Amino acid sequence: MANDADGTDGTDDLAYAADRGRGILTPSDREFLLGRKTDYTDHSKKQKRNRIRRRLRNAILDFTILFESLEDRDRETVFNPDAADREAYTRGITDMLAFLHLGTMGYYTPFKDMLSEGVNKAEQELAGSDYRMVTVDFNVEPVGQIDVDAVIDKLERGAFDQLTDEELQAFVRLLAESDDFSATDLRADMKAQMSEFVERIDAANERRDRRVDELND
Repeated sequence: MANDADGTDGTDDLAYAADRGRGILTPSDREFLLGRKTDYTDHSKKQKRNRIRRRLRNAILDFTILFESLEDRDRETVFNPDAADREAYTRGITDMLAFLHLGTMGYYTPFKDMLSEGVNKAEQELAGSDYRMVTVDFNVEPVGQIDVDAVIDKLERGAFDQLTDEELQAFVRLLAESDDFSATDLRADMKAQMSEFVERIDAANERRDRRVDELND
């Protein structure tokens, strides 16, 4: 989670903007965590960390009030940022989930149980009824060694539906790290093929819809 010396990692500058308003962290907290301000004594560093921890705990408790009492329009506005800021907010939400996952490791209630209950509460809120019940699947499975020959055989046969998520992740990672990989060439080639790809998808959907209409006649 280390950042560059200027407090950014070259992706979403909004999170690291010095003039951004206060959130859970104050501007001073950010300066401290990002290493922009270093003239702290050992005692003042300890006090700073203690204050950040207290605010984090209070922020967690605040979400109970936000979930129960914040008006829908206010919540929707929060999660509808300007187009230019969407990538930064998407990363913020992703990092928030990562932070919760890390923070609750060893917690007496497993993260997946809280995630499942949280999604169920949201679904019941949307439905306006506690009879709305859903199943939430959350599994963390490490990507291990794959059979490269088997993956390539599937690709050559066009058996794309037989590729597993694990095979896809590992294969794309291996491809991107190979010496022959060129992001520029790949981007140009894929963009050139995308129009034809979309046309084929649209044609397949149209054939499917016509077939459904024929069966219903």
